[in-house]
Amino acid sequence: MAAVAGFAQDHTPARVNTYTDEGNGTGFRKENLFVGGGLGLGIGADQFSIGVSPEVGYSLNRWLDAGVVVNFNYNSVSPDPQGIYNPDLSEKEFIYGGGLFARAWVLPFLFLTAQPEFNWTHDTQKYEASGGATYVYNVNAPSLLVGIGYGRRMIGSGTFYFAIMLDVLGSTNSPYNDIYGHPLPVLRAGFDLFPHKRY
Repeated sequence: MAAVAGFAQDHTPARVNTYTDEGNGTGFRKENLFVGGGLGLGIGADQFSIGVSPEVGYSLNRWLDAGVVVNFNYNSVSPDPQGIYNPDLSEKEFIYGGGLFARAWVLPFLFLTAQPEFNWTHDTQKYEASGGATYVYNVNAPSLLVGIGYGRRMIGSGTFYFAIMLDVLGSTNSPYNDIYGHPLPVLRAGFDLFPHKRY
């Protein structure tokens, strides 16, 4: 996020970037293909998650992007020091999966996003106050992340963005929910690059 803020302070040379749905090549346009990814962060009561999400996408028109994404995440849960919310459980999760994404740029700097996914979880739970009993689970779950984001998008050049999302499906096995199935805010900062720049 600090890099994005620093980039925003740079002076941009006078130039005009335009996009048109008309003209040569009404089919696939290689200059609209982009690659990149995001970093995810989730914080809750004695909970923490971090992950990376590489993505490949395509700018369908001047306001809509879509593509595929792959996820690698780590989540942890610590016992509540006050012994109220979670007095006993220590948990570590490794999650991998993937899905699709769409971003609708309703304003030049603001977008709405939806991201259906399917993820697999390897979960290790240890009960600290019960003799250290340890259990291992392997589960999977669908998720649907929806949210809003802020960014800078230039088709043919690059995109920086910051988004906040929630999983609206509510599965207790979702890596984006707490142990009771309540959604945790998912913060994601990312970037995309266009390998075939338009000049």
